[in-house]
Amino acid sequence: MSSDFGSNKRDFLKGTALLGAAATGLTAALAPQQALAQTLDSGIRPESTLAKVLKSGVMRVGYAQTGPFFYKVAKTGELGGIYFDAATELAKQMNVKVEFKEVTFQNATVGLRRDDYDVFGSALTYTMARAMAVDYIGPLYEVGSLLMVHKDNAGRFKTLADFNDPSVTFSVVSGGSEEPRIPILFPKAKLITTTGQAELGAEPVRAKKSDVWMSSQVAVLLMAKRTNWAVAFDPEHPIDRRPSSWAVRYGDYEWKNFLDFWAGFMRTNGETDRLMKLHMDRIGNA
Repeated sequence: MSSDFGSNKRDFLKGTALLGAAATGLTAALAPQQALAQTLDSGIRPESTLAKVLKSGVMRVGYAQTGPFFYKVAKTGELGGIYFDAATELAKQMNVKVEFKEVTFQNATVGLRRDDYDVFGSALTYTMARAMAVDYIGPLYEVGSLLMVHKDNAGRFKTLADFNDPSVTFSVVSGGSEEPRIPILFPKAKLITTTGQAELGAEPVRAKKSDVWMSSQVAVLLMAKRTNWAVAFDPEHPIDRRPSSWAVRYGDYEWKNFLDFWAGFMRTNGETDRLMKLHMDRIGNA
């Protein structure tokens, strides 16, 4: 009986070794994504973006510049920012490459629905119009807004109510999340728009063609720190706090669920807060 047991054990171990060797050879002969598929049936639909990213080995990320979330380093032209770092790290953990494509906020949701990229990875602050066109994930962060004026006009505004006046003109980039909010928050004021990246909304204020620029609190604080003409109004009390996150196309629940939980992970472990401090310091001292 003891002899039979020893013989059976040797046969079992020999079979296991041969099976392991065969599996190792199979894995080596396949691409990493194919080997994973052979090992585990995940249940992800082949038409899902998540399946396509894993199969192709490339994640396409659309972005629009708005510091500190996504920006180009002036001296080198390289990309940087909170969400740039987040996207780069996400691709690394997924074992895929990442490709970035620049667009304006005005065309951000259009490009996503057109399948120009797999996810829009800039700070897409929540608006109802955007939410009816694309599916927000997360959110990854929440930001409030601040008002910025020219230093020569700073004494004109004592309270928030002073901005709600027919003599006051707001400027904002077309397609920016603040565009539909200004008429609600300041219904008596006028509004003009510019085109391009978010910070171009501040240009009319610099040129004194408008009185105030409304943008995210981080964008306004950075502008005020980096220029000699911009002044943030009541910087300690941001207004109109809203979620800020990434977006995907509607109907792709695997991709949405995958990114949702990842966004929760980033917030729970404090990574987005750490990256915010890092890039606010980096841009502010540039």
